[in-house]
Amino acid sequence: MADNGNVIFRQQLLSIDENLGKEDVEDLKFLCSDFIPLKKLETVKSAQDIFQLLISKDLLNRDDTFLIAELLYMMKCNFLLQKLAYTKEIVQQHLPKRGRVSGYRQMLYEIAEELTKDNVKDAAFLLRDHLPKKQSTMSALELLTSLEKKSLLMESDLSILEKICQKIAPQLQKKIVMYKQTKVPYQGIKETVPSPFCGFNKPTFGTTLLQDPLLPKNHELPCTEEFGSLEEHIRNFHSLAENQVVKAEPIFDPSGPSLKQAVRKNEAAAEYKMDGQCRGYCLIINNVNFEGGLRRRNGSEKDAMELKHVFTWLGFKVEKYDNQTSIEIEKLLQDWQTSENWKDSDCLICCILSHGVSGKIYGTDACLIPIRTIMSYFTANQCPLLAQKPKLFFIQACQGGKAQQPVYLQADSNNSISLEPDAQSSGFVSSHQLTSSIPAEADFLLGMATVDGYLSFRHVHQGTWYIQALCNKLQLLVPRGEDILSILTEVNEEVSKRADVQGLKKQMPQPAYTLRKKLIFPVPQDPFVPSEQSSDMQ
Repeated sequence: MADNGNVIFRQQLLSIDENLGKEDVEDLKFLCSDFIPLKKLETVKSAQDIFQLLISKDLLNRDDTFLIAELLYMMKCNFLLQKLAYTKEIVQQHLPKRGRVSGYRQMLYEIAEELTKDNVKDAAFLLRDHLPKKQSTMSALELLTSLEKKSLLMESDLSILEKICQKIAPQLQKKIVMYKQTKVPYQGIKETVPSPFCGFNKPTFGTTLLQDPLLPKNHELPCTEEFGSLEEHIRNFHSLAENQVVKAEPIFDPSGPSLKQAVRKNEAAAEYKMDGQCRGYCLIINNVNFEGGLRRRNGSEKDAMELKHVFTWLGFKVEKYDNQTSIEIEKLLQDWQTSENWKDSDCLICCILSHGVSGKIYGTDACLIPIRTIMSYFTANQCPLLAQKPKLFFIQACQGGKAQQPVYLQADSNNSISLEPDAQSSGFVSSHQLTSSIPAEADFLLGMATVDGYLSFRHVHQGTWYIQALCNKLQLLVPRGEDILSILTEVNEEVSKRADVQGLKKQMPQPAYTLRKKLIFPVPQDPFVPSEQSSDMQ
């Protein structure tokens, strides 16, 4: 029986290893550098190697897998927690009492996550006399590790990190300030509970120690020492807030609600409800063929099918409408406005793929419809069943531009493949136009393929830059627990890097929103399986 338990334990670790990539392994190495000597970490090639080192130090065993759950949670790989019989919520509950990764290590990791390649390059230049020669290929984690190896960065001396952040990324200084504030001693709480890691026992605001779902009910945790400060509690509160700015508040009264209860309440209030009977409906309006001299939008079907595939995977019921005139679009919106389907739905997604001008999109009859009009059908007054629920609109259409001629991309063959703009007019309108397209009421998000006044581009075979990037980032980041605004920021970055073969044509998407909370899509039970439609994408 014991042997069978060990086999199951090893299978769990193997399954996690199979779902972690090279960058994830680097993250694990960095987060474990307080537990495992750097010399040994240099030999690590896979997550399996790290797990074995943790097992050899008795930090990980079949009866206590919480450390791995903690690491996966910090890496935002929440979809892997189920392999250890955990959920994101259970890990959050356990962290204040059982977390082992130090606040110092967490702070460095969070800073590394937000440093861009350009930031790292600038930091390496400033520190060129202290770093290895391979500065040009150094990652943010490698930069911080190199500083630690040379004793230029340590828990008791953050001066060089502060100076570097001040020079290259001033916005990250608040993380250092917040961490340093946790070092202030607090003598008001004396009660302690045993911690599973010697020397890291923490004061508690309650009397019940939460159990690991894989531990026996009466399992005793080793080591009991006092820890006479609020450092660990504030540190873990910062971690649970998932990088949100935490404003100064009075210290919790031990006789009042527990910290974990407050955190759960705050988190629940800060996220849209996404656990209803129906995730919602995704409406896709795909206009390809137009009247009045408007060009055929070759490649749009690729976008439409990819959107259908991704949002079906996310749990939405997808309805696709091809080649809709302006009158048909308005009739369609009226029908959905009065639909009873929204009663049990969490969310509305509406994707419109068409030609456009500033603040408007074309129906196939060459008549324009203001984007604001489209969205106004679903305000709380016009569609009460969607009141206080998130309503997301993704618009793939140009919003102006001076050029309509195709831009040619070089293909893998000898034939050139055209990249076309989704515009049929030119002219620039002020950037105020985008925000004024959103109804004044709350809970809307408008994702535009391009900033106002500019072209957006569509490959005649591979689809548009924006929609393909949106689908790719949803596939990648939803399983990691990222919210929609973080995902759209990644979409912005990916599209902004695209260009035609001459490097002269660029595109910059732009989201605008009146969301009041974080919108996080639940992680699908099944892994994403690329459709045949997307398998031939480069």
